[in-house]
Parts: sequence; C-alpha cells; structure tokens
Amino acid sequence: MKKTTPAAKVGQNQGVQGKTKNLFGGLSKDLLLQIHELMVKSRILEERLIKIYRAGESFFWIGGPGEEAWGVPLGLLPRKGRGIEYDFFHLHYRCTPTMVALGMPMIEATRLMMNRSTDISTGGRNFSGHYCFPQWNVAPVTSPIEVQYPIACGTAHAQKRAKAKAISIVSGGDAGTAEGDFASCLVWASRRGQELPLLITVQNNRWGISTSYQGQHGEESIANRAKAFEIRARVVDGNDPIESYIAIREELDYIRRTGKPSFIEASVSRLYGHSSASGANFEKGDFDCVREFEMKLLKAGVLTDSRVKELWRQYEAEGVAAADQAR
Repeated sequence: MKKTTPAAKVGQNQGVQGKTKNLFGGLSKDLLLQIHELMVKSRILEERLIKIYRAGESFFWIGGPGEEAWGVPLGLLPRKGRGIEYDFFHLHYRCTPTMVALGMPMIEATRLMMNRSTDISTGGRNFSGHYCFPQWNVAPVTSPIEVQYPIACGTAHAQKRAKAKAISIVSGGDAGTAEGDFASCLVWASRRGQELPLLITVQNNRWGISTSYQGQHGEESIANRAKAFEIRARVVDGNDPIESYIAIREELDYIRRTGKPSFIEASVSRLYGHSSASGANFEKGDFDCVREFEMKLLKAGVLTDSRVKELWRQYEAEGVAAADQAR
C-alpha cells in the first residue's frame, strides 16, 4: 500500500479547504461548523420547549424553528456588549436562534418558558421567547407586534448622536409590517441628512397566524417599501445560512461606513406552525434549514456522521437537564 507523505497530506487538506471556500461563499471550515452547531442547539432547544408545553408545564409556546439559518448569523456578526458603543438588538418572539448565537444558555430559555421566578428576562411573568439581556444590549421583546421598529430608531439616534459607529438591529415578521409602527420606522430612519444607523429586517414566513401572505400585499416584496424611502434594501434566502451570513455582514459594513439604514427581507420557514395555539405540529412540506445545511456539510466532507450524532445527543441531554433544573 502506498504511504501518504506529510507533504501530500498538507496538499489534501489545502484541497479540502479550497473546495470548502468555493462551495460555501469563502467561509472557513471552523465558521461553518460553528454555524451548524448553533443551528442544531437552537432547534433542539425549541423542540424541548414544545415538549415542556405539551407536558402541561407551560401555558404557551411560540418560537423560531425554521429560522435558524437566518437567526444564527444575525447573532454572530454584530458587535456584542453593553452600552452605546455596542450594537443594540430589538427582536421579536421568534429570535431564539439569535439568542443562542449570542451565547444564551438553554436554562434561561427554559426558565422563561416555565414561568419561573428565576427567569432573568421577565421574572417568569411573560411568554416564551420574550428575552431581555442588558449585558448584550438585547432590549425586552414585546408582545404587541412591531412596536420594536420605532423603538429601535431611539437607540439608533442615541448611537448616531454619540458618534459610536454602532448599529441598532430590529427584526419582525411579515404580517406585522401592516402595523403603522413599521411605516413610522421607515420614516424616522430615512430622513435626509438625519439618517439612522439601523439594520431593519423582516423574516417572511408567508403567514400571519392563519392568514396567508398571498393577497395581503400589493408590493412584489416587502423590501420594496424600504426602497420607496431611499433605503438600501435586498431580499435573501433566509433558509441558507451562507447567503444570510454574507448579506448581514455586507449590510452591517455598509451601515458602519455610511451611518445610513439598510433593509433585509429574509425568506424563512415556519416549521411548527404559528404557536402552540395552532398545535405546534411539524410542517413536513416546509424547508428544514438545519437538516439541509447538515446534509450539505456532510456531502462536502466538512462534517462527519459521528460528529452529527454527537451534537444532537449532547444538546438533547442539555435540554433535558435544563428542564429538570427549572423544575
């Protein structure tokens, strides 16, 4: 049998790295593995929260399974910290993937889900997904939809006034864009000569509870509304973590460079329906970004079957332990 020399091994590794960069938008293998791991962790956490609800240990569930490919990059790329010189987050109740990417332990989402007084976000007084982490500039998630959009203009204005080169980030769903608060955000963010350093995002899963996106919008895409205000805007495949990562990185760079707002509409899936109010059942026909990305990494040789099994086991055990601790 012919032996592989050290030089040949180096050549093979370089070949794999080059292939990886070509297939995955130039992102490194380490970053790809990090994104995948956080997506898996977020999915397992959400599925554990659904099980807690079904066991009668919580009153209500709503979350972001299907939004991991978008939410994880959104948590990895900003400037994380506390205070005006760091980026602010104004999120909605499907933001668990972003919180996991920021570093939130499973136990914190579980305490919130089970309405424990030890819940650091709300003291056990609010629904699931209503996070508040001052140490990362995560403003309280609100139950009234889309009120976060004009609130984000406030922190963006403070950042602009302080010349901090920091950004405010706001997210919400497609149905909520019918609210006046969303339109007010576009107005305040885009005033000529007083533009705000604001990344405005909409996660479009094509549903507003049980109302389909079709027939509710006159525009071709929600991003077109931003263009009417001369706000730079784009539509991305939010089910693709590579496209999402690159788009968010480019828009954050643009905002820091110009001080002007930017808009991203991300097409995502809603894998477990609207919430526990609609049953929280898995939607088999919808695109599963976690499994699809996993298969892509396996096929490219970036990930191994043994590592996949280990990750799912590891985080399933962490989810069970978090539920036990909260009890």
